[in-house]
Amino acid sequence: MSRAPQPFDHAVRSDERLVLDAEAVRAWSARTAEALGRERAAIDAINVFPVADGDTGTNLYLTADAAHRAVEAVFAAPGATGDRAPDTADAVRAMAHGALLEARGNSGTILSQLLRGMAGVLAEGADGDHLARALATAASSARAAVAHPEEGTILTVAAAAATGCRDGGTLPDVARRAYEGARTALEATPGQLAVLGAAGVVDAGGQGLVAVLGALLETVTGTAPEALPASPAPAPAAAGTTESCGPGGEGPGYEVLYLLEAEDAAVELLKARLDALGDSLVVVGGDGLWNVHVHVDDAGAAVEAGIEAGRPHRIRITHFAAAPAPEPHRADEAPAHARGERAHRAVVAVLPGEGLAGLCAEAGATTVQARPGEPPAGDDLLAAVRRAHAREVVLLPNDTDLRAAAATAAERARAEGIRVALIPTRAAVQGIAALAVHEPDRSFDEDVVAMTAAAGATRYAELAVAERQSFTSAGVCQAGDVLGLIEGDVAVIGQDLTDTARTVLDRMLQAGGELVTLVVADSAPPGLAATLETHVRRGYLAVDTVTYHAGEGAPPLLIGVE
Repeated sequence: MSRAPQPFDHAVRSDERLVLDAEAVRAWSARTAEALGRERAAIDAINVFPVADGDTGTNLYLTADAAHRAVEAVFAAPGATGDRAPDTADAVRAMAHGALLEARGNSGTILSQLLRGMAGVLAEGADGDHLARALATAASSARAAVAHPEEGTILTVAAAAATGCRDGGTLPDVARRAYEGARTALEATPGQLAVLGAAGVVDAGGQGLVAVLGALLETVTGTAPEALPASPAPAPAAAGTTESCGPGGEGPGYEVLYLLEAEDAAVELLKARLDALGDSLVVVGGDGLWNVHVHVDDAGAAVEAGIEAGRPHRIRITHFAAAPAPEPHRADEAPAHARGERAHRAVVAVLPGEGLAGLCAEAGATTVQARPGEPPAGDDLLAAVRRAHAREVVLLPNDTDLRAAAATAAERARAEGIRVALIPTRAAVQGIAALAVHEPDRSFDEDVVAMTAAAGATRYAELAVAERQSFTSAGVCQAGDVLGLIEGDVAVIGQDLTDTARTVLDRMLQAGGELVTLVVADSAPPGLAATLETHVRRGYLAVDTVTYHAGEGAPPLLIGVE
């Protein structure tokens, strides 16, 4: 076990913060993500409770990284300067909301509720007394979110942090005492939870929370606390007793997570039903949006319970059994393509814009760039299939007008002995969605079905500038008008690209959606992506956004809604 924490000098220095303003929240979120990224592997290594699946550090890091990105989005929003600069309330609410949307695993879900509990109080005030109240609210709300709280976990560490600073004081003093209380409590966790004592480690989630509070302490004092000594690896016998999950094992076989839009009353009924189905139940959130986490044997029943309660989405189901490791590649053996051998499988995609083509190339696709007014011909597509040098090829034309040329190229490639599947993608955003789920290790047919489903579930739109007066399905447009095309048809005619883009987004999201993909060209107005991201975040609670830069040679804006 590590030694007891060293006491701090409690005198307030001139360089210490007395108020947790928006910039301080921004710095705290960045330091938290950095600290958890740095300690991720060490925390993963001591993860033995509630399941020894070695991912607590990773889950905490991913949750914190999402929280930090949400804070950065607030600061990047147009007009976020001067009188309209973000305040503490904006920053802490963004931090909590980002964590809620992307919370991973048991500890990540609890961390998101801790941040939510803090945000509600810090939005009212940001001095030391408010921080003390925020930590108390966070600890109690997180404990209430867990169906069966256990001592010796992140909940115990959170409670100790709140108790340590309950008398309030200056911001630095409260942060110091919260950190000291959390660190002392962490040292005691092996004596509170039998599985930790048997393994000879502290609680992984609790160690992650100490890192979060250490980042807060460094933010308000300017001095990083002494690093925690490295914990030993869990004893093999102890780890082995907890990682046997699934039918015939000691615990449920699946982890199920999803976001849920539902009323409070429906969520209470959902908790009772999920509690009967499994364990490690954590339900966090509020105001109509919740993050649900549970371990079950019947993953389908857990999802069905969510459907009965409201609208679940971003559903993630993980089997606790470890997947077999791939065959190792000899260090002295060159890759197949370098040895002149055909690769097992490849993806060929037609893409507008140099940036988008480069992005997909980095993801492993062989790309064909479509230049304005110069669509690739069948020979170009066949050449790309040959260049991929694979036995199996998935072809993504990403343009309705290229379907015939792509079909011809596929037939010619098949005549050369290459197995080719043509997925009729009609826009680049559909191709991106298909490429995102591509898994070359599964069977060809399964891979094609998954990629086709992902593409088909993505609605698409494009913004363009009219070159001349013409009749459209939305009326007559003049040269210079901005056209918003949804699924290939002109749906909106406007004068300003940003305003038109907002209108198009609203129309697309009326039918629902979980993820908005924005592909922005160099010709788009500065700040367009940030403006649209803010619009989605404010108007659609459970919808996330991702932005790609297409560079030159692409339409000003492409939109995908999954």
